[in-house]
Amino acid sequence: MELTDDIARRFAQAALGHVTREYPHKLDHVMGSNGDVLPPSVLHPVFYGSFDWHSCVHGWWTLLTLRRLYPETDEARDITTLAQETFTPHKLGAELAYLERPESSSFERPYGWAWLLYLHLEATRHGGQNWGEGLEPLARKFAAWFKHYLPLLTYPIRTGTHYNTSFACTLALEWADEFDETLAELIRSRACEWFADDQDCQAWEPCGDEFLSSALSEALLMRGCLPEDEFAAWFRSFLPGSGSGEPATLFKPAIVSDRSDGKIAHLDGLNLSRAWAWKGLSRPDAAANHLDASIPHVTGDYAGEHWLASFALLALLVDR
Repeated sequence: MELTDDIARRFAQAALGHVTREYPHKLDHVMGSNGDVLPPSVLHPVFYGSFDWHSCVHGWWTLLTLRRLYPETDEARDITTLAQETFTPHKLGAELAYLERPESSSFERPYGWAWLLYLHLEATRHGGQNWGEGLEPLARKFAAWFKHYLPLLTYPIRTGTHYNTSFACTLALEWADEFDETLAELIRSRACEWFADDQDCQAWEPCGDEFLSSALSEALLMRGCLPEDEFAAWFRSFLPGSGSGEPATLFKPAIVSDRSDGKIAHLDGLNLSRAWAWKGLSRPDAAANHLDASIPHVTGDYAGEHWLASFALLALLVDR
């Protein structure tokens, strides 16, 4: 399956509908006093929509990516207008000020950090706009936090949700390769320290609310951290049966029993993020099976619609 004009417009329309939708909302917010009891749009005047902060960040990544790829559409013009109204110095300054609070030191770690870096990377690709410049102080803040946090992380977090170390490092590495050589070197060295000796992965997944594959997220990160020949040897040791479809759990798309349940709807995200990883690992057959299972369900229920398009787009854009 490829990204088509119709799919792109559907994703853009969905994201335009949720990045400015304030409620319902799930805050990641540590309060230091009664004065911190504030609504999302006051705490986060840029990223207040999409149910939670990180989904709004990658909702904006979806919008800017589609604007770049389909610049002549009505949706692209709507995205431009909304971005100009949203990425203002005042609003972005308020987002940065939020991060300066003592209570914010672990805010959105590491998933939101990584998506903000990825958004900044995309924003810099839009000539004639100052969105990349405006977002850079936020990106630099999160990069600094990564450089403080990764050396302290004795053990990687392998769970298939927002705390997953490999997924965040994969997005952050793409940004760091362009903007921060020190962070790029740190990610590569820490990844090898955590994962270089992993062998014969059993892939006991998915769990009931995961949207990331622990196994494939690790493999995709290591592909970006090792020379090609070293990665090939590592991957043969890590998933020795992958050529024959083993472990079977990695090749069978997850079943989503209730797409109105926000946690169970995570499993559509698992299928889409696996498709992205399998494509990146040169297994288009496995990727296609996972895409087919969940692409039709990216929109339709807000439980998934506020975030799934970003993961579908990651998969559809591999090698594009």
